[in-house]
Amino acid sequence: MGVMTTSANQLYGSPEPEISVILPVLNEAKYLEEAVDAILDQDFDGLLEIILTVGPSHDDTERIAKELAQKDARVVVVANPTGRTAAGLNLAVAATRYSIIVRVDGHSKIPNNYLSLAYEILKQTGAVNVGGIMAAEGQSIFENSVARAMRSPLGVGASRFHTGGGPGAADTVYLGAFRKQALVAIGGFDERFTRAQDWELNFRLRAAGGVVYFDPRLVVTYRPRGSVKALAKQYFEYGRWRRVVSRRHEGTINYRYLAPPFTVIGVLTSIVLGVLFTPILFIPALTYALFILIASARIGKTLAEFVSLPLILLTMHMTWGIGFLTSPKSLAPKVALRP
Repeated sequence: MGVMTTSANQLYGSPEPEISVILPVLNEAKYLEEAVDAILDQDFDGLLEIILTVGPSHDDTERIAKELAQKDARVVVVANPTGRTAAGLNLAVAATRYSIIVRVDGHSKIPNNYLSLAYEILKQTGAVNVGGIMAAEGQSIFENSVARAMRSPLGVGASRFHTGGGPGAADTVYLGAFRKQALVAIGGFDERFTRAQDWELNFRLRAAGGVVYFDPRLVVTYRPRGSVKALAKQYFEYGRWRRVVSRRHEGTINYRYLAPPFTVIGVLTSIVLGVLFTPILFIPALTYALFILIASARIGKTLAEFVSLPLILLTMHMTWGIGFLTSPKSLAPKVALRP
């Protein structure tokens, strides 16, 4: 029997609305208190708990998490010794008491109607996971420029959770509000995955007969990386792990994911051949450079953003593509999922 046949009573487990919010956190001192305060400030009229799984951080994350738990009994702190996101998510799921699980990140912020809206969308659609828009929002010129790129098809492609769109079934969504029963039934998050664990999990939810549902009314404020180095590392890892997903689950790759690696190959080939043979072979690389400039002009809203965006777009495209191309087959060892 597919997961979509679960009755409403089984789904909610209690006549009173109840939600467990889970946050795997590591080095999140800058935004953690803001993230938790936004959860506690919800208009959700039901039972609520917040599970923080805290990895071995190099900042004040652990201290802040413990202080938040002392201030409000609904906040529970659980140790995540490995610091890995998927492990932290599974530890958090195991610690939850309620039948609806909402994931929030330590560097994200949800509006005060997010939990009540997610609960209603789950109820109305019968989906096993619902999510909405990853609304990137920066606090510096560089972060604002990254946010512009992340919310544009010219920066990240046409994924609805980045750029918006109509509600409906989707391959994946940002973060998510889950039926706990469905999460447990497929073994939780795959702890082999350092990145792309959301995409991989949603693939298994759909393979089990469930519906993953996108609704643009669910908007989560996301804080982008604050430096070129951090952005490059993030997108390199995105590319590497998206390649792992494509190996694990055949048929899950499409042109949007192939665009960055083909761009890397085309640009590098153009430059090398242009140097070795004739300048006319620089045309593909120059065409891509022109695309970057035009995209920056269309995405940027200020002169400062226009100046920042060429490097940002180049970093996002190239590091994702290089990560995809260089992703080793040994990256995710074969281990059993957490029962």
